[in-house]
Amino acid sequence: MTQTATRWQRTRSTRGDASQGRSQLTAYLYLLPALMIIVGVTYFGVFYNGYVSTLDWNGIDPAPKQTGAANYLKIAGDPIFWNSLSHIAVFGAITVIVQMVLGLGLALVFSGPIAGRGIYKALVFIPVVLAPAAISTAFRQFLRPDGQVNDVLQTVGLEWLQQAWIADPNFALYALAGVNIFQWTGFSFILYQAALSQIDQSNLEAAQLDGAGTWQTIRHIVIPTVRPTHLTLALTGVIGSLKTFDIVFLITGGGPGRSTEFLTTYIYKQSVMQFHVGYGAALSIVMLLLALSLTLVQTRIYKLDAED
Repeated sequence: MTQTATRWQRTRSTRGDASQGRSQLTAYLYLLPALMIIVGVTYFGVFYNGYVSTLDWNGIDPAPKQTGAANYLKIAGDPIFWNSLSHIAVFGAITVIVQMVLGLGLALVFSGPIAGRGIYKALVFIPVVLAPAAISTAFRQFLRPDGQVNDVLQTVGLEWLQQAWIADPNFALYALAGVNIFQWTGFSFILYQAALSQIDQSNLEAAQLDGAGTWQTIRHIVIPTVRPTHLTLALTGVIGSLKTFDIVFLITGGGPGRSTEFLTTYIYKQSVMQFHVGYGAALSIVMLLLALSLTLVQTRIYKLDAED
């Protein structure tokens, strides 16, 4: 009797292991299409791009010339590359800071009892879901020397503020920053609104009972509490600035006089317009390494914040 029971338990265990194995196999089969796309498209593309970056190639010649690290050495001495990085740094600093300030301010305002705040929230968020091509086309018209922005300034008596916004090398980069702020402030607003909804109301009530004013409450309770949101927006904003292409290419094309040249637009011009595919691939690899470095910094900061 004991042997029969033992044999039955072993059989049941074997069947259970087989069933579990089939379940795991089924799960892997469901993942297989996604893995094929990721490995076959993304990773293959990265490694192939790395190979192309070692070539002197126009993208057409069937016999490209192997140059080793020559393209990377050229990047190190390329003033346009370094200028594009400086443009990204200025653009990122302006857009990230202003979007965070506006997003938090709007989230605080709309967290109160305001009539029709649902409509206002929708209006703030609508630019986020609009196509960059549509926004770029509209602002290219608005910011022309004879565009609507200067018309409005003239109408309200501020003619002295009129500028050739996207035609002047001294103002074009700041004009693009303004377009980016218009498009993405709604994203900051939504994240801050979600963060504010998680604040313990008892802390706010205790601060009020202690005589803290509105600004003191915001400074000492709200701002420190939403610190993870600050970090998320700052780091994603910096990485987003590094990858910005659409509004720059569609509004200024990197001009005038390369005053708004970004790394992405420079890569496009080198690879597509000037047929320097090998050099463009090397620039792409450098941009990838910069993005990976920022991602590692982001991960490290999150870990340190979690430990605190």
